[in-house]
This record gives sequence, C-alpha cells and structure tokens, in this order.
Amino acid sequence: MVSWLIAGVATLAPVSLCAQTLMRARSSGGTVQLIGTDAAVLDTEEIKKDLPCAVTPVKPLLGFDLRFHSGYEIIVPLRELAGESNELAIIFRVTSSKTKDAPIYFTQHYSVPQIDDDAKGDALLQGGFDLGEGDFHVNWMMRDRMERVCSSNWDVTAELSAKDQGVKLAVTPASIDASDREFFKQDPPVVRVSEENALKVKVLINFAPQQSFAATMMPIDTSALVSILRNISREPMIFKFSVVAFNMNEQRVVYRQDDTDQIDFPELGKALSSIKPGIVDYKQLADKHSGSGFLSRLISEELGNNSSDAVIFAGPKVSQDDGVPSEDLKELASVGYPVFYMNYNLTPQQNPWRDPIGNVVRKLRGFEYTISRPRDLWTSWADIIGRISKVKLVAGSATSAH
Repeated sequence: MVSWLIAGVATLAPVSLCAQTLMRARSSGGTVQLIGTDAAVLDTEEIKKDLPCAVTPVKPLLGFDLRFHSGYEIIVPLRELAGESNELAIIFRVTSSKTKDAPIYFTQHYSVPQIDDDAKGDALLQGGFDLGEGDFHVNWMMRDRMERVCSSNWDVTAELSAKDQGVKLAVTPASIDASDREFFKQDPPVVRVSEENALKVKVLINFAPQQSFAATMMPIDTSALVSILRNISREPMIFKFSVVAFNMNEQRVVYRQDDTDQIDFPELGKALSSIKPGIVDYKQLADKHSGSGFLSRLISEELGNNSSDAVIFAGPKVSQDDGVPSEDLKELASVGYPVFYMNYNLTPQQNPWRDPIGNVVRKLRGFEYTISRPRDLWTSWADIIGRISKVKLVAGSATSAH
C-alpha cells in the first residue's frame, strides 16, 4: 500500500492510486516480464537520480497479525512533479537469501494531481510488503511519465527478538507477500481436533478506538482487534464459536454470530461499517449512567445464557467512571466456566487502572491480560487455552466419576 502526504501541509493530497500488487509470470513456472529498461535498472543495481528522490528503508517490525511488515519511505520535491498531471510507477523486487532464483516482484501505478510550478515542500510516499523470518535483498525503482528514474537497493533482515523467540509466526520463513489492508477477509478452514475433545467459546469484543476521545479507529487498532479474533479462530482445539461484537461509544451490539464452526470475518466487517464515528445519541448524553447500563445488560444476557466452555472479553479499555453494579452480578457469581479479558492497551503505563470490564472479570474470578505487543497476544492466548482445557478436563473427569 502506498500513501501520499505533502510534507509541511496538514492535509492529504487527492491522489488517485491503485493497490500495490504482486507481478505474476505469464505462465506457470515462468518469469515476470519487465520493460527492458526497467529490468536493466533493477539488475545493474545502479543508484539513479534522474527523478530526484530520497528512499529510506523501513526496518521489519512484527505486527499483531504475527507477520513482519517492512517497506520504504520516499521523499520527492514537489517542484519535480509540477505540471497539470504526472504518472508515477514503482517497481521493485524482493529476494530471499534462501531462494535467490525466485524473486518476488511488486508494482504500483498511480496518478499525481496538478501541482503548481512554484510549489514548495516535499511529497512523502510510503510503501510496504510482508516477510517471514530471514534475510532479503530489495531492488527498487520509480519512474515518471518523462521516463526519469529514481532507483535504490538495500538489504533487510526479519528476525524475532530474544523475548519473542517463542512466538509462532503466521507466515513461513523466507516468505514474501504483499501487505494486506483487507482486515476482514475470510480465513481458510482450520483442521480441528475431534469434536468429543474440542471446545466451545464465546467472544465479546469491543470494536472501539484505543483512545477514548478519538472519533474513529486507527488501522493499527482495527488490525490488533481483528488479529486477536483471528488468533482465537485459528485454534485447532475450538470447534464452535459465538461472537458478539459491540461498540461502547454507540452502546449497541453491532454483530452477533452464535455457535458456528467458523467466524465469518467478511460479515463482521460489513456490520462494523455501520458504526457512525463521532455521533452520540443525545439520550446517552442525558443519562450519565447509560454506559454502565448497557454494559450491565450485555454481560448479564451473554454470560447468563452461555453454554460455551469459556467467555472471552476483548478490546480497549472502557472509559467511563461508573462500573457494573455488584447486584447485577450476583446471579453470575458462581458461573461454571472460566472468564478472560484480553485488554488491548498500547500504552499501559499511561492507563494502568482496571476498567469496568476488568472489574467484572475480577469479581467473577477471571483472568485479565494486557495486550501491548504481538508477543503479549501469543503468550496470553497460550495461557488462556491451557486454562480452558484444564477446566474442561477436570469437569469431564468429575462427570465420569459419577
């Protein structure tokens, strides 16, 4: 994905762009066909500045989706793009040190809007790609409509830190792929354990911004919350899922899926598009306890009518002063299943206090986990699935004994 920003001007330029795509061979097992001059630029690795630009590689970072995200930033003086219109094309290839004879090619074409001849400042462009663990080499070039070229090349290494060594990535070593901004595409089917040994879970997930004052969710927030849900959906030990997606800002359930074999991410994405950023019902503003009332009803209904082996809350901290009244939890005090809270919190040091959902989970003798980094998602889920399995095993043993 490539984005466009005029440095020094606090607005996005109205650029028409297409998604970054993989370049594929014309036939199975064939090679990618490039224009002769483009192939020569990439092959010779000559640094060209016919089209003045500065390219800065982006160090691979592990995302919540358990993939390494790498890429580049480009700065181009606006005066170099001046005129009624221009066409820019970016072509680059990424080669793994383990498969040097099979590089992966990417391309992006987009149109530049009209820019005045005396325009000041720079244009900032950004692009990216995903990697598995390993060492890689990047050959990169960009050309405009006048066939001016800017080119560069660099090496990148994607590796887990010492603290992340136990994390199992979602991609294989040495893999190369396009960055995927389609958060809600469907997962492929998962091979699960036999039904008699499998688990059922209910997930209550709050799709709301990380920052309580924000009107909309940032891409990193959406990615993190979807990644939490995907991590649960890919667990082989679970064969039935119930999902309740809600939004605390609007105080409503946005999506519901009961007792199904697979989480329907495309339908979830469609439902979440109905959220109206920054709009609050005046009745909610008039009733300062409306938030706690909604949360109380949601918890009472979903936990009181639960037939799953565990209930998992997920989402950012709920920002409200009053919590769920203790009397509303009396009937839930002796639930026979474990309760968990995967609290997505990028800056726990700034907000270390337990929120209303955390207080409910504590009263129900559940477990809360702070998800600030990708490894937190991995380690917390390992603990959660271990606890659920243990409770199920103990319950099964007790039943057999009788």
